[in-house]
Amino acid sequence: MISTYAPNISPRQAAVRRTRASGHAWPLAHRPEAAKAARKITQAVLAQWRVADEVADSVLLTVSELVTNAVEHAQPPLHLELSRNPGTRRVHIEVCDGGPAATEGDWAASCTRGEHGRGLQIIDQLTAAHGDHAEPGRAVHWADVAIAA
Repeated sequence: MISTYAPNISPRQAAVRRTRASGHAWPLAHRPEAAKAARKITQAVLAQWRVADEVADSVLLTVSELVTNAVEHAQPPLHLELSRNPGTRRVHIEVCDGGPAATEGDWAASCTRGEHGRGLQIIDQLTAAHGDHAEPGRAVHWADVAIAA
């Protein structure tokens, strides 16, 4: 069993990963354009799943934040996984990367303290649960967004 424990996370973030009923995965280029590509993929999948617009907006912003963090703070490879489980009524997002980078990405390195660092606060507000865990050779950052009843 894969542990979802990550130090310094709220109890809400420590939710156990669910078995997914349907899902898809896509490789992403490890560069700034990856967030745009991930949003486009996600938007198409959510439309196919007939996810309500207000939920789709939360999923899209969460995907964008997780992919941007991976590009700025982690090393390749990078991929996006989307799934849904009708039993839990959640869209499950996973962004996997090659683990922490030795140096920050160009954007993060050029910013002042006030210009970045709010991504996880945004994700905390948009999701039912989120967290991360390490696996051999990669890091997995995940989030679950509730589907409106």
